[in-house]
Amino acid sequence: MQIKEDKGFSYIDEGEGEVLLLLHGLFGALSNWDGVVTKFSQKYRVIIPLLPIYTMPVKTAGLDALNKFTEEFVEAMGLTKLNIIGNSLGGHVGLIFTLANPDKVNTLILTGSSGLFENAMGGSFPRRGSYDYIQERVAYTFYDPKTATKELVDEVFETTKSIPKALRIVAIAKSAQRNNMADDIPNIKVPTLLIWGLNDTITPPYVAHEFDRLIPNTTLRFIDKCCHAPMMERPEEFNVILEEFLEKELV
Repeated sequence: MQIKEDKGFSYIDEGEGEVLLLLHGLFGALSNWDGVVTKFSQKYRVIIPLLPIYTMPVKTAGLDALNKFTEEFVEAMGLTKLNIIGNSLGGHVGLIFTLANPDKVNTLILTGSSGLFENAMGGSFPRRGSYDYIQERVAYTFYDPKTATKELVDEVFETTKSIPKALRIVAIAKSAQRNNMADDIPNIKVPTLLIWGLNDTITPPYVAHEFDRLIPNTTLRFIDKCCHAPMMERPEEFNVILEEFLEKELV
């Protein structure tokens, strides 16, 4: 995938048609969405902005700044009628954006989203300098620890070695934990799909049931033997569920 640079933003923009706006998580990367881009860029316009998690000012690092960035990106790109797909922290940003910009959102798809409850990094914040610790925490994110490849662990380890980046990660994680949206999300009116790993340890299945209870128009689907990032661990099952939902809602 080619990363484009325009108007101060870095992003993926593949395909044509209805817009799928993909929002990655706290330790997420554009590559997390490879399976979705490959499948859906044949029929949709798939756009993934690189969220400024590691570059925003530490004092303002948090959900409000990430939502503001997303709003500015959508405005700069002239995007409308969005189908927002957010994983983990990206789902949380998607919830905030949808509530603030209901006229710009067609559908909302959440997978392992924060916003109600989450175990950040498996219950603790990143410990700098310990490769074994980072390896353990990254593996905790997946049902099959082998999904936590050396390349992925190396990437997270290098990120947490940077003091400025680690400070931003902690600030954003704390912002997400403070921002409980239980009172707000009943106001989301767009069709919402919840795709959840049945073995999610970060946002356990009961979190998905709570989203399902609180958001008025939802479809809840679980994927077995899958943890916090279904689009990475079970891309084929994830894509089948997503395709069925989009074909039903975007007629």
